[in-house]
Amino acid sequence: MDRGKMAEAESLETAAEHERILREIESTDTACIGPTLRSVYDGEEHGRFMEKLETRIRNHDREIEKMCNFHYQGFVDSITELLKVRGEAQKLKNQVTDTNRKLQHEGKELVIAMEELKQCRLQQRNISATVDKLMLCLPVLEMYSKLRDQMKTKRHYPALKTLEHLEHTYLPQVSHYRFCKVMVDNIPKLREEIKDVSMSDLKDFLESIRKHSDKIGETAMKQAQQQRNLDNIVLQQPRIGSKRKSKKDAYTIFDTEIESTSPKSEQDSGILDVEDEEDDEEVPGAQDLVDFSPVYRCLHIYSVLGARETFENYYRKQRRKQARLVLQPPSNMHETLDGYRKYFNQIVGFFVVEDHILHTTQGLVNRAYIDELWEMALSKTIAALRTHSSYCSDPNLVLDLKNLIVLFADTLQVYGFPVNQLFDMLLEIRDQYSETLLKKWAGIFRNILDSDNYSPIPVTSEEMYKKVVGQFPFQDTELEKQPFPKKFPFSEFVPKVYNQIKEFIYACLKFSEDLHLSSTEVDDMIRKSTNLLLTRTLSNSLQNVIKRKNIGLTELVQIIINTTHLEKSCKYLEEFITNITNVLPETVHTTKLYGTTTFKDARHAAEEEIYTNLNQKIDQFLQLADYDWMTGDLGNKASDYLVDLIAFLRSTFAVFTHLPGKVAQTACMSACKHLATSLMQLLLEAEVRQLTLGALQQFNLDVRECEQFARSGPVPGFQEDTLQLAFIDLRQLLDLFIQWDWSTYLADYGQPNCKYLRVNPVTALTLLEKMKDTSRKNNMFAQFRKNERDKQKLIDTVAKQLRALISTHHS
Repeated sequence: MDRGKMAEAESLETAAEHERILREIESTDTACIGPTLRSVYDGEEHGRFMEKLETRIRNHDREIEKMCNFHYQGFVDSITELLKVRGEAQKLKNQVTDTNRKLQHEGKELVIAMEELKQCRLQQRNISATVDKLMLCLPVLEMYSKLRDQMKTKRHYPALKTLEHLEHTYLPQVSHYRFCKVMVDNIPKLREEIKDVSMSDLKDFLESIRKHSDKIGETAMKQAQQQRNLDNIVLQQPRIGSKRKSKKDAYTIFDTEIESTSPKSEQDSGILDVEDEEDDEEVPGAQDLVDFSPVYRCLHIYSVLGARETFENYYRKQRRKQARLVLQPPSNMHETLDGYRKYFNQIVGFFVVEDHILHTTQGLVNRAYIDELWEMALSKTIAALRTHSSYCSDPNLVLDLKNLIVLFADTLQVYGFPVNQLFDMLLEIRDQYSETLLKKWAGIFRNILDSDNYSPIPVTSEEMYKKVVGQFPFQDTELEKQPFPKKFPFSEFVPKVYNQIKEFIYACLKFSEDLHLSSTEVDDMIRKSTNLLLTRTLSNSLQNVIKRKNIGLTELVQIIINTTHLEKSCKYLEEFITNITNVLPETVHTTKLYGTTTFKDARHAAEEEIYTNLNQKIDQFLQLADYDWMTGDLGNKASDYLVDLIAFLRSTFAVFTHLPGKVAQTACMSACKHLATSLMQLLLEAEVRQLTLGALQQFNLDVRECEQFARSGPVPGFQEDTLQLAFIDLRQLLDLFIQWDWSTYLADYGQPNCKYLRVNPVTALTLLEKMKDTSRKNNMFAQFRKNERDKQKLIDTVAKQLRALISTHHS
């Protein structure tokens, strides 16, 4: 029962749903019926739905049929009327068609004109639009054309500015055009091109600067020289408050900015053409020769492009390389002054440019960079100068080099570079200069001494006398009173040497100029160098002359006289140095001249050489001695060789009149002692194995001649018989043998008042042995003569006693 009710309820629900769907189909647009039908097929009662649908269709068909039957007559009438209207409509159509054909025919020209008008209107609109677009594009094209012109004329900095305006102002307004896109794509290339071209200009500038550094430096050094000359003139005149040229003055030529857009500055590679000017005309400023616009332009361009640091690094790197090239001296720089000058000009030119860059750009180079370069340059320059100046043997070249170094230092000092190390190095070169001066003056002294005639200077007039006195400080009242002609005691080398010493002092003074030394330092330098000249150079020259093999006694005597006068002149040299340095000799730490010692040493060497020379001459005469030791004849005159020897000694000592007394006396005593010793050796030499009493008599005559010479006083100043004491040994020995006074000798031997005190028993025995051999061999019949036998016995007896005496003496 319940199940039946449930089935009935479901059937009612399905029928209600089908009814709703049918109403929805009837009221819904055909396009939207799909979802409704889909809901039918989604259900399970579509068969029943189809039945209901068929039933509903039949119902609607019956309603349509009823409606048609109700309106049929009206419908037939409407159809009849419609058929009538169709005929009329056909006529109207034909009329319209005919009218249209006529209208088309008549309006064809108008249509053509209208089409033409339409095209004109379209062209007019396009032209107007084109003009508007061109008005936007023309400024862009004009700016681009201007950019190309600026690039072509190498006005790179303005071109970069134009490029900036083009990129940020004009191109954004027409960015949708294809040519603008090409321009935009080309802008980085243009920037790189500007960058590369400006860098190329900079490279040309750097290369030109490198080649013309010497010209720039030469001009800067000329300016410094002119300023120094001007300062010297001002110092010699009353001061008007003028001051040394300041560094600011060096930059007056850069007061105006360089116009980077000027055609001249755009095309210039860096060095301007300046004609050579006469020396008396004003020298152009060193920086007047340089156009720095390539540097400024390149710096501005790289700054605008945001690559300033790259530019700074490149510039500094290239200038460092150039600095190393500039600081590399040529291998033959030491040969001429021009080599040094060109080297200094290049260095000065380099740093003049860098100093100007430092003060006219902001940060391209800084003080630390400049100081680093200068320290490197200073060390390399000093090392090069030390090396190359050491090869220089010409003092004039060394002096010129010193002046050039001072000018080099002064020039750079004007630009603010510290140059103390250069002046310290000049003090080192000063020592080398002194050495070259000493070598030069060694040759001068050698020539003077070699060319001197070693004779007193003769003067025949007052003018000649004053000329000599003007050259050498000499005063002699007695000589002044003598009538002309007369002679100075010294030879020509005295005033010549004296004047050369003064010239040497002047040469030393020249080197000390402009070295910023105090008067005391200059005085000390001159005195030390002069002492070296006197104690080493002049002393060696004098010693070489004195030691020459062919030097004569007359020359040696004149050398002694000359050195005596030169020794006296040392005080005048002291005064001379004092006058030129304004430093009194009494000043503390003042070096004294050692000239007195030099001339004393030379004089002593000459004296010793005189003694040696005299002895050699005596030996030469003694080599002519030809004694017949076996003669029995008694001679009555001295030997010829000895007479000649005495005559030589007399003439020689006569020349000693101008020598100091002690020198002449010592020479005379030395000669006499040497003569006595040589005669004794001649008598006792081993080759003379036998001699006779007659030979002793002849030898005695020669000794008497010597004693007579000694008594004659060949040199004044000896007391009584002092000179004769040189021959006392010979005299007592000869007296002992000639007088045969052996009893006295043997009896008094060893006593202070012995008559034969100077006779040595060994010497006496040696001579006695020679006479004993002669007595034995010369007379084969002597044993048959009583006197001869007695004499032989006596000789034997004396010989025995002498041997006993010698033995006792030695024990």
